[in-house]
Amino acid sequence: MICFPKPQRTVKAFASAVAVVIGLWVTPTLAGDPFRQENPHTIDEQTEAAFESIFKEGNYTQAKEHLEKAEANKVEEPLVYAMLASLAYIEKDWETLKKYASKTRETAEQLTTTDPLRGNLYTAAGHFLEGSYNFKKEGPVRALSKLQKVLQYVDKAKEIDPNDPELNLLTGYMDLMLAVNVPFADPANAVEKLETYGNPKYVAYRGIAVGYRDLKEHNKAMDFVDRALELAPNNPDLFYLKAQILRNQGKEQESLAFFKQALDKRAQLPERYAAQIAYENCRAENSIANGNRDCRTESGL
Repeated sequence: MICFPKPQRTVKAFASAVAVVIGLWVTPTLAGDPFRQENPHTIDEQTEAAFESIFKEGNYTQAKEHLEKAEANKVEEPLVYAMLASLAYIEKDWETLKKYASKTRETAEQLTTTDPLRGNLYTAAGHFLEGSYNFKKEGPVRALSKLQKVLQYVDKAKEIDPNDPELNLLTGYMDLMLAVNVPFADPANAVEKLETYGNPKYVAYRGIAVGYRDLKEHNKAMDFVDRALELAPNNPDLFYLKAQILRNQGKEQESLAFFKQALDKRAQLPERYAAQIAYENCRAENSIANGNRDCRTESGL
């Protein structure tokens, strides 16, 4: 694990990690396992459909319908509640985030009796989500104590199968975002974890692209976002990410086409998220035209 130099900086890095990791966190009905190609776990169909709606199609509206149906059917699956928490986080609905963060942890604790790997992993995820709420509402000290719980339960999951794809996807994201935000940390191990073991690949590659974007290694970021787009070619999240990388490369005119593709799917995105894309698109247009449009007001932020 990464060694953290200062508690305050660590918690800020933890908060940055939340923004990317959150939402990546499946009853005896056999269905597809989005994480494992071999020895799949059983997940319910609504959970699988919601996961793919968000992370492959970028369709948050459809995903929420699947998740609400799963919740109404009392599906005891922590990934359902983690994804509902992620939607609340995007909308900055902190009390709903708190509700589903606790439900994630409680459901995961029950799961440890039948599936200790995933039970421990999602117990960690629940603490992670609760920590994001604590950071927003109560400050860094409580959030730091939650981070320690996250590491404790992740280590328990690693003892069972350190190469598990689901485990490596979630922890790879966390490690990479912390490495990006903590001075002197090396992101190489996190990148290797995501690239080698993380699955599905369209999510793993997206995480690596985000990490390289934040490290300002723009060519590597572009390589991995293009790999993700080959596997999930209709995802507006990936169009948006590619537009950001192009802007970072100084290719603002080229970025506009990808901002447009993302905004063409605005109806399936959370309102606040779509507004952020519109804001960045407006800023790119302003930069190209030397304009003075009020992008914040125009985008609705």
